[in-house]
Amino acid sequence: MNALTRRALNTSAIPRDLSTVTTVDVAAEVAPEQAGVSAGALDQVWSSVERLYRTGVHPGMQLCLRHKGQVVLHRAIGHASGNGPKDGKGARRLPMNTDTPTCYFSASKAVTALLIHILAEQGRINLLDPVSYYCPEFARNGKRTITIHQVLAHRGGIPAIPRDTPLDTLWDPDAIWRLLCEARPVEVDGAKVAYHAITGGFVLQRVLETVTGESIEAFLDHHIRKPLGMKWFTYGIPSERLQDLATSYATGPNPIFPVSRILQRALGGDMQTIEAVVNDVRFQEAVVPAANLCGTAEEMSRFFQMMLNGGIWEGRKVCEPLTVRRAIQQFGSLQIDRTLMIPMRFSAGMMLGGEPLGIWGPHSREAFGHVGLINKLCWADASRDISVSLINTGLPIVAHHLPALVGFIWTVCREFPKVPEAERPPAVA
Repeated sequence: MNALTRRALNTSAIPRDLSTVTTVDVAAEVAPEQAGVSAGALDQVWSSVERLYRTGVHPGMQLCLRHKGQVVLHRAIGHASGNGPKDGKGARRLPMNTDTPTCYFSASKAVTALLIHILAEQGRINLLDPVSYYCPEFARNGKRTITIHQVLAHRGGIPAIPRDTPLDTLWDPDAIWRLLCEARPVEVDGAKVAYHAITGGFVLQRVLETVTGESIEAFLDHHIRKPLGMKWFTYGIPSERLQDLATSYATGPNPIFPVSRILQRALGGDMQTIEAVVNDVRFQEAVVPAANLCGTAEEMSRFFQMMLNGGIWEGRKVCEPLTVRRAIQQFGSLQIDRTLMIPMRFSAGMMLGGEPLGIWGPHSREAFGHVGLINKLCWADASRDISVSLINTGLPIVAHHLPALVGFIWTVCREFPKVPEAERPPAVA
């Protein structure tokens, strides 16, 4: 891709020899036969990642894929910073490696949702209770009957922050809570799906912190991060480690109507504004439960593997198997999402696959996970016994990379066929 084409498509420079920007964690990857997969299948999956990287929309990428609980691919490609579309030739290029923390964006919702399900498992909340039962001030302006479960399933009636709200409100928890309490819902009966890009996470955080008397960061640390042995996996990044966080770049053509309208409605700004916000130190240090969990591809794959295991990680119980089942159980029918304007199938916290086709590929009805700003793909598929996390640093919306992005999902589904029901993990047993 020449310089003129890169400028037109708003992409990064990609070397001819990808081995010069590729890191393979040889110590982590098991021999293919040990996990019951062929080397050729892994080559096909990694080749699909390389095809996506060659589109230039993702300056840096990480992949971690587990099959039957074993890490079969743990790799990184590109740069964590310094190779964005507008970075000059003199910019310092820092390589992306498998331990570089990256923001998961909306994939954070899956983790926040499981925290709420764990809180319900402990008997401290009932998901069918109205939010206002725990936080009475939320009842204002007709929101008295909106339940926790509706918020988890994107049926809470408050899909967006009020128009013209300054985006720096996101790192002022009291200000955002006041806005949400004063907001008027578009509906309260939970009948319609409308993706809650930012709002739902703040509501769930307030419920959790009101009930427990501790911060959501502490609850995450105690119930998931430490039991799973995570190095990163925090909302935001501690100030002393900010220099380690990968930079996010707005790449690809600038979205035009109607995509630009959908983006404005869901996130409250255009891509240049969003790029500035997510690279703002205040956002990176804040707690935004629906959007700024940070970690590696391996850590998110580890999280979903724990769910596949029925809430168990290395012999330690993180949550009950029934809690996992409740977190991945479909709620409502397949509907056109009124925010995203595409057909979606949700549980109380997860984006679900489908039959014969779903967001996680063909014949993926038993798959569950979450995307992050369209491009970050984090999911598990019990029927194939895989947990997958593809993390990247580009923020393209509608661009030339979409066939390669979809191609990655389809390649994974093709190379990891369904396993017999008797051999499937506990998540759906």
